[in-house]
Amino acid sequence: MNRIFKFAFSHLNGVKVYALVGRSGTGKSHHSKLVAQKHHIDLIIDDGLLIKGDKILAGHSAKRDPNFLVAVKTAVFDDDAHREEVIEALLKEKYKKILIIGTSEKMVNKIAQRLNLPPVTKVFHIEEVASEEEIETAMRIRYTEGKHVIPVPSIEITRNYPQIVYDSMKVFFGKRIPFKKKQSFEKTIVRPEFSRPDKDAINENTLMQMVKHCIDEYDKVIKVKRVRTTALKNNEYDINVTLQVPLRHYIGQTMSELQEYIADCIEKYGGIMVHQVSIEIEEWG
Repeated sequence: MNRIFKFAFSHLNGVKVYALVGRSGTGKSHHSKLVAQKHHIDLIIDDGLLIKGDKILAGHSAKRDPNFLVAVKTAVFDDDAHREEVIEALLKEKYKKILIIGTSEKMVNKIAQRLNLPPVTKVFHIEEVASEEEIETAMRIRYTEGKHVIPVPSIEITRNYPQIVYDSMKVFFGKRIPFKKKQSFEKTIVRPEFSRPDKDAINENTLMQMVKHCIDEYDKVIKVKRVRTTALKNNEYDINVTLQVPLRHYIGQTMSELQEYIADCIEKYGGIMVHQVSIEIEEWG
C-alpha cells in the first residue's frame, strides 16, 4: 500500500491529528493522558511509541537509546523498519483521533508526515494544560534527577526496557462523584542512559554532533562551523553556535525560532538544560 493511498485511507475515514507541544522536561508525557481523556483521543504517539490506553501497540522508546543521535532518530521514526512497524499497527486500529507529542510544531508535523497521517489540525501547548508551578516542578525533576515519564503502566515498560525503569505512580483525574470510583491511570518514571544526572560535564565535541544533527534536520544547506559552551551555576548552559550560510540562501524561519529549535533538540535528547542559544552567521559563496 503506497503512501498516497494510506494518506487517503486515513483522511477519508475522518482521522483527526492533534499535537501536544512544549519544551523538553515540561511535563508533556505526564499530561498526555489527561488531554487524550478530555478530548476523547484514541491513540498517542510519544517518543517512538504508539500507545493505546495502557498498552504499547508498536514502536520502541527513544528513552532506552544510549545517546542523543540514536534517540532523536527514534523519536521522529527515521528508521524505516521502525516507521513501517508503527504504520502497520495504525492500519490495524479503528480510531478517529490521535495525539502526537513533541517539542515543536515542526517536530510533530514531521512525525505525522513520516507515519502517513493527515496534517495536524489542533495544537495544544503545554502551558494550556499545565500550571506554571507544574511546569517548573517537572523541569526541576528532569534536570536535577534525570527522570522522564512514559504514560503507560510500569509492567509495559519493564517487559521491554527493565534497565530504565525507576518508579511508577498513579494519576487521578475527573470530578469526584459520590459512590463512583475516580478515574486514574498509571505512568512509569524512567531514567534513560542519555539523561543520567551524574554524567560528566558536557563535552563540546558531543554537543557539536548534536547541533549538527539538529541543523541538518532543519536545513541541509546550513553548516555548523563551531559550538562553544559556558556552564552556569544552576546546571544550565549558554551555547554559542557559529553557522555557515550560503550568501543568497533564505533561512525559512526567524533567528529566534532557530534558537528555540536548537535549544529544544539539545534539551530533549542531550539531557542538558539550556539557558540560551546565541547564533553567529558567517556567509560564504
